[in-house]
Amino acid sequence: MRKSRFTTEQIIGFLKQVEAGMAVADLCRQHGFSPASFYQWRAKYGGMEADEAKRLRELEVENNRLKRLLAEAHLDIEALKIGFGGKTLAPQRKREVVRRMLDLTEVSERRACRLAGLSRDAYRHPPIPSTATQALSTRIVELAQVRRRFGYRRLHDLLRPEFPDVNHKKVYRLYSEANLAVRRRRKARRPASERVALSPANRPNAVWSMGFVSDALANGRRLKCLTIADDFSHECVDIVVDHGISGAYVVRMLDQAACFRGYPRAVRTDNGPEFTSRAFIAWTQQHGIEHLLIEPGRPMQNGYIESFNGKFRDECLNEHWFTLLTQARDVIADWRRDYNEVRPHSSCGRIPPSQFAANHRTKQANNAVTFNPGLCQ
Repeated sequence: MRKSRFTTEQIIGFLKQVEAGMAVADLCRQHGFSPASFYQWRAKYGGMEADEAKRLRELEVENNRLKRLLAEAHLDIEALKIGFGGKTLAPQRKREVVRRMLDLTEVSERRACRLAGLSRDAYRHPPIPSTATQALSTRIVELAQVRRRFGYRRLHDLLRPEFPDVNHKKVYRLYSEANLAVRRRRKARRPASERVALSPANRPNAVWSMGFVSDALANGRRLKCLTIADDFSHECVDIVVDHGISGAYVVRMLDQAACFRGYPRAVRTDNGPEFTSRAFIAWTQQHGIEHLLIEPGRPMQNGYIESFNGKFRDECLNEHWFTLLTQARDVIADWRRDYNEVRPHSSCGRIPPSQFAANHRTKQANNAVTFNPGLCQ
């Protein structure tokens, strides 16, 4: 809007002259403005005194200033909404926010950095990762490609021997930057029911849990896997793979496993025909082994083996395509060895189950030597 060359007091004076009887045409010719301007002034300032008109002018200036501030505030709010999708603390995240503001809004770089709480120098010069950080990031990607169902915590457990000074927070940052997050699976919603708590074992070979997992070869022929796990150490005692497994077959494999580990005090199974057969019941009675049968349709009562079977499916069966029975046995045997000796287990203090069992045996042996009455005499 073009600014008038007459002040508010002069305009009020012109209006007063016309009210006193002067002709509008004479007034316009005398002071050099058009009749249209005069009538606009009269519509705006008619009936006002000079101080009132001055106050109106001040209010207009203040109103324009407030409108400008409000427009800037709305621009800031729009930039913040576009840039900040959630809680932002890390400088890496702030750089992304500033970049998004500059791309999608009309704010300047200085203003975007001020809104994000980041200096312009930090925005323009991001840090360059060190050689050690680059090596760690490469190793994380390599492990994640081999163990696709592992999250950053299990990867950190595997990295600790190689990178002892790296904590889990740095592993998580590099893990997130590489976009390696494992997709979460939706749990099936089941009606609430009363759960039966599992009685925890207090030593190795106290309870063995058993179950079956089914798969198929490339030609469609069925594969049946008998899984056996120790409830205390979480070791995988054995995984038997064949096209068909009967009750007598189960007994034969259990005797074979007992040659190296000894017989358990109890076994926990479901109500499958292999575990309720005469051969299996006779085997438990012959060796004095307690048979813990879960209720029909209640797999949560056999939670240890169900949890193990879930890992077995995700990390082994779903990752391989078997063409021959011998190939399936070799791959599953390698996975079982890795599960027992390399893969960290959260219930074992984030160490492999075999190491946890060895530590327990060493501790029991030391306690036996310490409290041996013969040594105190």
